[in-house]
Amino acid sequence: MNLVSEDLQAKPSKSGTLMQRVMIYAAVLLIVFLLGFVPMWLKARAATNNLAEAEHKLVLSQTQNDLASAVIDARRGDYEPARQALSRFFNSLSAATGSSANYTEAQRQSMQPLMAGRDELITLLARNDPSSADRLADLFVAYRKIVSG
Repeated sequence: MNLVSEDLQAKPSKSGTLMQRVMIYAAVLLIVFLLGFVPMWLKARAATNNLAEAEHKLVLSQTQNDLASAVIDARRGDYEPARQALSRFFNSLSAATGSSANYTEAQRQSMQPLMAGRDELITLLARNDPSSADRLADLFVAYRKIVSG
């Protein structure tokens, strides 16, 4: 009977060391996984932030480009393309000012007077009025001052 009791006592300690080994391997595996995951997560986060900043700058550039196209077309006497570009400018401006992502609160407040002249400018361009080119140039300067200042 002495042999039976020794065998019974030896087996639990052997399975206990096996369980300890499994736990150690699992912990090491988790640490190795985290050592690979954390730097990639940080890199992906930085890339996401860079993408958001680039998209923000792109929206601002496209908005300013639409207004500049309207000014150039009006100066050349191409009033219909100027009207379409101005319409795109005001549409993107109204969409962008609705969200706080593209403009600060002070910029949005400063743009309210620009939005007030929308209908009048579009009407001038629809009537092929040469004075619309000067008004558009003034609008472009005011917009650029608001965005850059």
